[in-house]
Amino acid sequence: MQCDYFDAGACASCTWMGRAYADQVADKQRHVEQLLAPALAGRPPVAWLPPATGPEEGFRNKAKMVVAGTVEAPTLGILGAGGRGIDLRHCGLHEPGLHDALPVLAEHAARARLAPYDVGSRRGELKHLLVTRSPDGELMVRWVLRSTEPEARLRKHLGWLLERLPVAVASINVQPEHKAVLEGEREIVLTEQATLAMRLDVGVDVGDDVGDGLRLHLRPQSFFQTNTTVATALYEQARAWVAETAPASVWDLYSGVGGFALALAGPGRSVTGVEIAPEAVVSAQLSAAEAGLDRARFVAADATAWALEQPPAAHPDLVVVNPPRRGIGPALTGWLESSGVREVLYSSCNATSLARDLAALASYDVEAARLLDMFPQTTHHEVLVRLRRP
Repeated sequence: MQCDYFDAGACASCTWMGRAYADQVADKQRHVEQLLAPALAGRPPVAWLPPATGPEEGFRNKAKMVVAGTVEAPTLGILGAGGRGIDLRHCGLHEPGLHDALPVLAEHAARARLAPYDVGSRRGELKHLLVTRSPDGELMVRWVLRSTEPEARLRKHLGWLLERLPVAVASINVQPEHKAVLEGEREIVLTEQATLAMRLDVGVDVGDDVGDGLRLHLRPQSFFQTNTTVATALYEQARAWVAETAPASVWDLYSGVGGFALALAGPGRSVTGVEIAPEAVVSAQLSAAEAGLDRARFVAADATAWALEQPPAAHPDLVVVNPPRRGIGPALTGWLESSGVREVLYSSCNATSLARDLAALASYDVEAARLLDMFPQTTHHEVLVRLRRP
């Protein structure tokens, strides 16, 4: 991939920009295998599946843009030296629909007189513009503001925006503090619709068929993988492994909006998703109800604390963990070691913490693993690992 911003030295976020994509994937595979090797020593060999990849550009379904510049000419991108705005609205990583939407959103911000927040003077209102695009082409647009002062102007000019872009959800996020935080706790939804539907080509077992795909509902503060193509491969790989053992009960810890839980749910199988973010739980519950998955339930709780509180009789056949970069840690690995759980699927975005956790899960064999390249042009990656008791 070639990028004018990278070549000009304006943006160095993609540290592997310009490298052949096949070489990037091969290097990530070698790196992950080397990191995990000490933790896997003395266990049966791991079956590494071919890496899952997608497009090397135009793959990001979400744009997270810092807003700077002036009211009349806002920049959407990052901050450079001295807090100067560097406009990246034509970034080649964004899906085409996002790429086309950003100039319109910049014009809308100017029309609504949204003063960009200036870090140095601590003046202005608009800090970030967050935009997510669904596979059906709809958009969720969120303006991160210092206060609610511009709300009336945003509402006044929302019609202009809706005439030009397929915006399904629009909201204000209020982040009043002067610190490097992407968003605040308060959200004001401006549209009648409050969720963005992400339809993935992943089977959902309903009755005697697999439905027309996995439809996940995203609320404004819900997390979803930024690479729709590779996220689909992630859930499909989990389904394939689970189909081989057909567990009767599954827990999805750190379940987010329910991607793994809903992909694995079906007749004869109970699934429980546990997620600390209430907005994500509401999203997952809506998706489960819409799909008719009445044996899928979701709980708003800390995943580790919740698991440790459950009686042994309630322990499932299989546990899915999809933790943040820090991994699942000693409390949850200790619980898994002492539990009767036969199988674990571990989805990791940090192979270093994954290696530490796998070393602690000594009673499990690591049967199979797969690298999923969610983030081309960077060193980041996702790994899905299948663990089973011998």
